[in-house]
Amino acid sequence: MDYRSLIRDIPDFPKEGILFRDITPLLADGEAYRTAIRQLGEQAKAWGAEVIVGPEARGYVVGAPLSYALGVGFVPVRKRGKLPAETVSVTYDLEYGQDILEIHTDAIRPGQKVVLADDLLATGGTMAATMELVRKLGGEVVGAAFFIELSALNGRSKLDDIPVCTLVKYED
Repeated sequence: MDYRSLIRDIPDFPKEGILFRDITPLLADGEAYRTAIRQLGEQAKAWGAEVIVGPEARGYVVGAPLSYALGVGFVPVRKRGKLPAETVSVTYDLEYGQDILEIHTDAIRPGQKVVLADDLLATGGTMAATMELVRKLGGEVVGAAFFIELSALNGRSKLDDIPVCTLVKYED
């Protein structure tokens, strides 16, 4: 599948100098979306995934159908104050400032094999924070799955040495 042809480049979004990789055309193509989830699912299954964890919002677009395809649960990670039950949190750095992510305290069982999922691996900050949340709950992160990786931003370096699966890599 030629996923690259279904990813639209939008220059200067959300601000000048940024080249945004837009997955909405891929999501709109039912066959491509299904194939992408199936490919990531094969890898997640090989890693022994027992649950998929994805950060809001685009992590849900990858993680939820991935968990459904595998027949395992999906756990949302959200910004501070958005989850209704007891949570644990982690503060992480953004390009300009900090943010806080949270997960329900009962979302992951100790020793449970977790695959992280999101649309894009860029600097790795959000995924590193998500991984830290899973580990706080005793989960074992066995891999991370993405539609896109922006290799030049070296996000893999923040994911320790966990296996990473991406469908499209951009080197620039």
